[in-house]
Amino acid sequence: MSLKFSVGDFTIHRVVEQEGAFLPAREVLPTLTPELLAENQNWMQRAGALNADDVLMMCFQSYIVKTPHHTILIDACIGNDKPRPLRPKWNMKTDDTYMRALAASGFSVADIAHLHVDHVGWNTRLENGRWVPTFPKARYVFGKSEFDYWTKENAKAEVGPFADSVLPVVEANKAQIAQNDFSIGDHLRILPTPGHSLAMSPSRWAAARTKRYSPAI
Repeated sequence: MSLKFSVGDFTIHRVVEQEGAFLPAREVLPTLTPELLAENQNWMQRAGALNADDVLMMCFQSYIVKTPHHTILIDACIGNDKPRPLRPKWNMKTDDTYMRALAASGFSVADIAHLHVDHVGWNTRLENGRWVPTFPKARYVFGKSEFDYWTKENAKAEVGPFADSVLPVVEANKAQIAQNDFSIGDHLRILPTPGHSLAMSPSRWAAARTKRYSPAI
C-alpha cells in the first residue's frame, strides 16, 4: 500500500511505526476455528497478512489527512517510553521510527492541528520526567463514550495507556470531548461504528494471554 494517496481534495499519508509478525491469528481472533483458518491460509499468506506459522502480519500506523483547511492525524500509534509489559515490542520503546516517518511525510509535530484518538501512544512524549502533549499546537479530539468509559475505569484502578497518553492531554487543556455527530470543518465527521475497546476492561487485559484476548490499546 502506498505511503501517500489522494481522494478528491484530500491527501492521505501513512506514517508507519511498526510492521511485521505480531500475534498468532487464533490469539487475536479467539472464535477462529482451526478449520476456518486452514480454509483461508493460502490467500492470507499471498496477501502478506499471515506468515507460515499462522502469525498475523500487522501494521501499526497513523494516517495524516490533509484537507483544504486542516491537517488531521488519526491514530497516535504506540509511542516511546510507555510501560506496556504485555507487549514486549511496545514496552519502553525508545526508537525514532515514528518521528522519522512523520518527517518523511513532510510533517512535524507543529503541523498537526487535530488529533482523533484510537491508539494513543504518541499523544504524549516524556519530557523532563513528565508526560506532555506530543503535538503542542494540536486540538486533541476524544470520543465522549470512549473517554467516559476509561475515566470510570481509571478511577477504579489506573489504566496505563489512559493515564500516560490521555489524561496529560486533558490536564494541558488540549482536549476536546466530542459527541458522535462531531464534525471537523466541512470535510470530516465522526461516525459511531462497531468496535471492541469499550468491552476490554483492565482485568481482561491482564488475562489476555490466558484467555486468548488481544488488548484494546
